[in-house]
Amino acid sequence: MPRLSLVIPAYKVQGYLSECLESVLGQDYADFEIVAVDDCSPDGSGAILDEYAARDDRIHVIHLTENVGLGRARNIALEKVRGDYILFLDSDDTLAPGALSAIAKRLEGAGDPEVLIYDYVRTYWNGEVRPNQRAHLLKDADGEVFSLVQRPQLLDLLQIVCNKAYRRDFIAREGLTFPPGYYEDALWTFRSLISAERITALDRVCLLYRQRREGGNILGTVSRKHFDVFEQYRRVFEFLDAREDAERWRAPLFRKMVDHYLAVLDHPGRLPRNARAEFFHRAAADYRARIPEGFQKPVGARGKKYALLEHDAYVGLASATAAAKIRNTVRGRARTTLKRSRRGAMSLYYQSRLRLPRDENLAVFSAHGGRGVSCNPAAIDSELARLAPHIRRVWAVQPDAVDTMPEGLDHVRVGSREYWAAVARATYLVSNVNFANAVVKREGQIHVQTHHGTPLKVMGLDQQKYPASTSMDFGKLLERCDRWDFSLVSNRYSSAVWERAYPCSYTSLETGYPRNDVLLNSTAEDVREARRDLGLSEGTTAFLYLPEHREYQRDFVPRLDPVKLAERLGPDSVLLVRAHDAHRRSDRLAELQSGGRILDVSAHPTVERLYLAADCLITDYSSAMFDYANLDRPIVIFADDWETYSAVRGTYFDVLAQAPGAVATTEEALADVLCSDAWRGERATRARDRFRRRFCEFDDGRAAERAVRRIFLGEPLEALPPLVPLDERIPAPPPGPSRDASAPISATTSQR
Repeated sequence: MPRLSLVIPAYKVQGYLSECLESVLGQDYADFEIVAVDDCSPDGSGAILDEYAARDDRIHVIHLTENVGLGRARNIALEKVRGDYILFLDSDDTLAPGALSAIAKRLEGAGDPEVLIYDYVRTYWNGEVRPNQRAHLLKDADGEVFSLVQRPQLLDLLQIVCNKAYRRDFIAREGLTFPPGYYEDALWTFRSLISAERITALDRVCLLYRQRREGGNILGTVSRKHFDVFEQYRRVFEFLDAREDAERWRAPLFRKMVDHYLAVLDHPGRLPRNARAEFFHRAAADYRARIPEGFQKPVGARGKKYALLEHDAYVGLASATAAAKIRNTVRGRARTTLKRSRRGAMSLYYQSRLRLPRDENLAVFSAHGGRGVSCNPAAIDSELARLAPHIRRVWAVQPDAVDTMPEGLDHVRVGSREYWAAVARATYLVSNVNFANAVVKREGQIHVQTHHGTPLKVMGLDQQKYPASTSMDFGKLLERCDRWDFSLVSNRYSSAVWERAYPCSYTSLETGYPRNDVLLNSTAEDVREARRDLGLSEGTTAFLYLPEHREYQRDFVPRLDPVKLAERLGPDSVLLVRAHDAHRRSDRLAELQSGGRILDVSAHPTVERLYLAADCLITDYSSAMFDYANLDRPIVIFADDWETYSAVRGTYFDVLAQAPGAVATTEEALADVLCSDAWRGERATRARDRFRRRFCEFDDGRAAERAVRRIFLGEPLEALPPLVPLDERIPAPPPGPSRDASAPISATTSQR
């Protein structure tokens, strides 16, 4: 039997669940089990739990067929735990390093008490860490064994279950279970602390208590479910009334109840506006029904609120709240006016257009900040024209990109009056990055974030830990992301990353990437045409070299010598080199191309056609590897600066260990791979298959159709085209006749 059992319920936490589990599995103490409950989560949380359970037999997963809520999910787990002690860990929180060994040591040293209380810190999306304001109570009690009678001040600690360890036989003896509804921790905590005869404390931070910016926290949820607090305290006082020592605890628990009610009322973001008066009157009724004889109200402002409840004087509370709101509004308007005076882009003209009615049939598209028509927005645009031709499609492009616009496609120049009029009145705004800070999200507008790649490098808030992002304004970033209504993803891995990196209130649409539809739907003739456009003759092996941008380098610098590599590859091969978008113009590449050694395809308008034309992709950390893998063609990772890049820019996984094919870390090794069968041999094929199954999950050739039907036509998810299983997909055929994978490329030039 394990010493410790950790109960981890999971519901809509795919962005945080892996971090939670890793924080447990990475402990220096191993005598534990995890009982995880998938509370019928609609996202990928259940699959993540299964993946971890397959790797570690200490993890046991329970899948529920209906959503039962946090309390009941914990109760179900309690029926399965086997450990001497039970710890509850919410699936978006984490354990501090060394927490379990410290907990186990204190439990043993204290002679197996019934309850252990340990410390926590609150962690915030912006990197801020706030200590427990009442940590001194734990410090004072550290190492002792006591009952709550001896230290009643511990009731002033935050009443959560996740900073405590409970002896399993104590839970069984007291019949402790979680009630349904919000604030389920209150009853459990009060019952356990009052009932326990032997409690100990650990003055050490063991829990990192995440304060999510969006979702996952009932305290930030506007709902009538906050009325559940009344039922929870009814249960608390029923428990108390059944005890012989009830009078000892009546005043402290009455004070906790009133403070809890006032906390709900003090936060306008919890109760619907039309429910505040009702809540107050119910709180006042509980106050008068349960006030202990001789109770002394606190002094100061808090005492005045007690008095308002005592007299059921909602008008007094509402008047005080309104006065505070007016003060805050005046201050807020002053700050807003100052900001607007500094924004040249927020012109009077734009503001005037915002007052006009929205155009229900207008969609504005943008890709890469207006650099042309490409990527996921372009694929959605094309499908929208087919399925909903009544919607007018307008592209926002930079002035220097106007000449690249396809004939007949409406466009406006970014920054022009026409641009501001379009973004003001459009119902749909679609982009693969973010629209400018000055763009206002008006009521009824739908912002669609398509993204432009599956993330290997860290993104969004996750970048805060890495030096390459020190100049980023993360607050402004999240203000832009707050406008999103939909976030398109091509795999569950991306859903988890985006929901953590951009913690905003959008809906993740697991449609697949529309831009990758062409990789599944193209024919052999499409492949031949793509090669003819590049001047590639039949029988030529085309290697597409597509390196990622390095934030710590100003210009595009190839990580290899293209001329030297071209010589090694021989006359039957060509090296297509595409600089990153940040460095599309490269004098060095132009010079090399003029010598006939390589083909510079940096300015090619459609990277997907380059994928179709190429026999093999060579990259380092570019998201191109995830897209190209849909073709099921060879991929080679050339990562000569992995240690530097991963430390400075940050990555989500080790691409050398989880590569989609062969790996090389030096130029010489890369040439050896390409001049042998290693780049397309059996080992590389197995690696690519594992990679495809993880990252090509939703790209089946119908992503654009799903996106258009869901976003623009409002069709429900269950009515969208079903996902084609990966093994049944037929990607675009490879260039030319199939080659013998065991036959190496000509290496004659390497012998010169």
